[in-house]
Amino acid sequence: MPEKIVIAIACDLSGFPLKREIVKHLRDNHPELEVLDFGIESEDAPQPYYIQAPKVAKAIQDGRAQKGIAICGTGQGMAIVCNKHKGIYACVADDIFSGERGKIINNANVLTMGGWITAPFLGCQIVDAWLSVAFTQKMEFKKDFLTNAFNNVQKIEEENFK
Repeated sequence: MPEKIVIAIACDLSGFPLKREIVKHLRDNHPELEVLDFGIESEDAPQPYYIQAPKVAKAIQDGRAQKGIAICGTGQGMAIVCNKHKGIYACVADDIFSGERGKIINNANVLTMGGWITAPFLGCQIVDAWLSVAFTQKMEFKKDFLTNAFNNVQKIEEENFK
């Protein structure tokens, strides 16, 4: 049996209801995944996005997880903080197409969403779309361009993360 893919997830207070549903969805519907849940665990124990996002990013950086999901009010704060970590490519997705294309076009290893914006049912669909595709899949006609673009993003990263 192949090893499970580990997906790290965290949220702030605004993202808690959506995170709770996504964790349940992943555990109930994706036996190939192991969920590493960094909380928050309840609305009574809030933590800000700038505390929670690094937990996801660092789990990927140190190899405890291969992918991550971070949820705040809009998804934007989590994306900004995650993207401050070398090797993390976080994209905000408010719809299924954006979630899927974040992986296909940008090779996003972290998906961020907004609990104020995204209903739980849609959030689960976005996660499924993002998980179901690989980098350049469905855009094979642009594979060379997309690969070159990603390699250039990594060069920019090397220049700016000293």
